[in-house]
Amino acid sequence: MKHDPHLTFDPDRRKFLLNAGVLTLAMAMPGTVLGKFLTREKMGIVVHSYGLRWNASVQSPEFPGFQNALQLLEHCHMIGAGGIQVGVQNWTNEFATLLKKRSQELNMYIEGSIGLPRSEKEAAGFENQIEIAKSAGVNIFRTVCLGGRRYETFTSKTEFESFKEESLKGLKRASKIAEKHQVKLAIENHKDWRAKELVEIIHWLDNKWAGVTLDFGNNISLLEDPDEVIEILAPFAFSTHIKDMGLLTYENGFLLSEIPLGQGVVNLEKAVSLCLQHNQEIKFNLEMITRDPLKIPCLEEGYWKTFENLPANELAKTLRLVRDKGFNGKLPIISNLNPEEQLSKEEENILACLEYSKSQLKMKR
Repeated sequence: MKHDPHLTFDPDRRKFLLNAGVLTLAMAMPGTVLGKFLTREKMGIVVHSYGLRWNASVQSPEFPGFQNALQLLEHCHMIGAGGIQVGVQNWTNEFATLLKKRSQELNMYIEGSIGLPRSEKEAAGFENQIEIAKSAGVNIFRTVCLGGRRYETFTSKTEFESFKEESLKGLKRASKIAEKHQVKLAIENHKDWRAKELVEIIHWLDNKWAGVTLDFGNNISLLEDPDEVIEILAPFAFSTHIKDMGLLTYENGFLLSEIPLGQGVVNLEKAVSLCLQHNQEIKFNLEMITRDPLKIPCLEEGYWKTFENLPANELAKTLRLVRDKGFNGKLPIISNLNPEEQLSKEEENILACLEYSKSQLKMKR
């Protein structure tokens, strides 16, 4: 797939991505100012923020596990969130009807998360999930191409190219179904695509129903500055994973960890304002994953297998970021906690992020 530098959006697609009034303001005002003039709804919560509690086997009286989207919705309403982003697989029509009724009563939104149809055989099941979830009021579906991490999954450039070819076929298949049902397919930068690679994919799909789930922190793992990633991808964003990231050095590279909003390296106010500049309707979905820090082994040879001609200054720039804005102290570790303590820390982190969104990012209470 080659990127055509002269490729531009047609007028209909541009209208779809940018409200005309907002575009006019954007030309006259900096994004960090413009965002203050747009409505900031309550922050929602991605199901992965409750990775410990979702379908948990731990019997906790204080933090009981969530078994379905309705239970997650009810809890997120109780703690003051504005909506949820959650998987839509295995929903029935009856469950969708119940979920829609309850979300409307609570004045909460629901975004879906859905796996790509990797073959024509999977397309029918994918379309059925779209239809059922749409009946529940879902009109944005986040998807990913790679469940793991690029630098851990592939051991050669050839392996990565095969994955890319398969992913493009799945995305083309999925985007056509999304277009048929007039719902938005939002592809996440999920430690697989560098920002410009994902933009090329969006251009290649050439479908106004295909855009991005903009994760604020993932691409640090691919040696990209989070502010630059947000600037590149915000014009295409249908949805977000808002998060902050803590960084520290280790012998083979650096450690990367989701931490409560406001404690890390992401310029959250700028990011929120920029997203709103490009899309007034965008929702900010918290993905605060409570876990041990991830190791990014960028000083090991194997890390570089899928990166062709990546300039050395990209590595240097990232290591400077780690050095200059490294986390103050040790990054949080939960593997040394018992299950109940882990669940408590997960809830504590989410509540801290919700409070920050209201007090510092001026989202609705």
